[in-house]
Amino acid sequence: MVNIIVQLSKYVMILLIIMYTFLCFSIFGYQDPDRKRYLLRRQNILMFLMHAIAFAVMYLQTDDIKMLAFYLMQVVLFGATIILYTLLYPKVSRLVVNNMCMLLCIGFIMLTRLNYSYAIKQFMIAAAGIACSLVVPVIIRKFKFLAEWRKFYAVIGIFSLAAVVIWGGVTGGAKLSFSTKVANIQPSELVKIVFVFFVASSFKLSLEFKNIVITTALAAFHVLILVVSKDLGAALIIFVVYLVMLYVATRQPLYIFAGLGAGSLASVAAYYLFNHVRVRVIVWKDPLAVYANGGQQVAQSLFAIGTGSWFGLGLFEGVPNTIPVAVSDFIFAAIGEEMGLIYGLCMILICVSCYIMFLNIAMQLHNGFYKLVALGLGTCYIFQVFLAIGGVTKFIPSTGVTIPLVSYGGSSLFSTVIMFAIIQGLYILREDEEEDIERKKKERLRAKRSRQEHAPQRRTPAYDRQRPQARPQGRKAPRKAQTRPQQRVR
Repeated sequence: MVNIIVQLSKYVMILLIIMYTFLCFSIFGYQDPDRKRYLLRRQNILMFLMHAIAFAVMYLQTDDIKMLAFYLMQVVLFGATIILYTLLYPKVSRLVVNNMCMLLCIGFIMLTRLNYSYAIKQFMIAAAGIACSLVVPVIIRKFKFLAEWRKFYAVIGIFSLAAVVIWGGVTGGAKLSFSTKVANIQPSELVKIVFVFFVASSFKLSLEFKNIVITTALAAFHVLILVVSKDLGAALIIFVVYLVMLYVATRQPLYIFAGLGAGSLASVAAYYLFNHVRVRVIVWKDPLAVYANGGQQVAQSLFAIGTGSWFGLGLFEGVPNTIPVAVSDFIFAAIGEEMGLIYGLCMILICVSCYIMFLNIAMQLHNGFYKLVALGLGTCYIFQVFLAIGGVTKFIPSTGVTIPLVSYGGSSLFSTVIMFAIIQGLYILREDEEEDIERKKKERLRAKRSRQEHAPQRRTPAYDRQRPQARPQGRKAPRKAQTRPQQRVR
């Protein structure tokens, strides 16, 4: 009986996430606020239904009351997040809030399936991050001098990355984080946000060639420190984010070509300088040929995705624990095995809808600094999703980055929640700008009407308009020219 319920539940959950994903994109076609609110509430219902079915299945499979307690804790977190954002910020983007909760929901389901203790840690970090994120929109909206802290952003970013190189611990052959009694802190995740603010404030200051050279040198220094610490995934993200922001700010294709050329040369140099880079490239070419020498991760990932096929095996019906680091870097393979490839594709489309919202906000903002910030954060988010899923599916060499909000990782989760909160603050700023524009239009129209009402009007008698114009006195009417008859020429 339990097996039948598990098999039916996977189809129901796939249907629910398909409907949710459809609403993510169909909502852009509606302008009526009431209709949008109705569709957003339907998204919440679909998410909570999928969440309840998944934890009911896990409870039936494990017969552990902890599953139900953990489920109720998550329901309280999601409900509080939606309600608090809506009450505190009436202008907030509900679609971004819904997508953030949905991605967290997918992550909690898979982490609970893979490792209950990791799921509890992830929940605590998510709760702390959401609590902190509620203050961020106020900071973005009220602090008007964020564009003036260029030097502060540069110093904080470089110092944080350099501190990891000097005092950080080695994980997987790379220096990524500080180990504390509470958790491991990975500064590069938060430095991505600081780096975006640094580049945006620098380009807001000036777009002269001298300033571009200085900004490029400091950005290259960020990348160089990450390369020295062997955090190549974060280095690649920062490099791509800078290229995108540079092109949008300057509209010079030459900078893009120069950056791509420099990046290609740096990639070749990294291949010959770092052994683990060579290993990852070799694994990417043929993971089965080097299964015992680094190819196990990618090979097991491909086996899991192929085994799950389109509809998955169902929760607790697969063996995702055989995939190395399945809770973090390779969680997409676990999702593909037990939830199915259709479920995984819908998750990717939800991430894409978040990116579309980021771009929409960036294009409609009038302030150049905030426009670049929204663009940089959106590029950072979607490129990290591409690197994570591309490495799992052997589309590109593995870079060791996580799927934001889904994979296990405290620093990544916390920084992504803050990133979404910054986007919410920018969305509220955009709404404020539109209201200011409408208010100024109404004031100009009101002033124009007031001037027309108080302006003196010239009144002319009716008979002056009907009476023919009098001929001026003292002047004779012009005499018609008389023509003499022409003489006949004989």
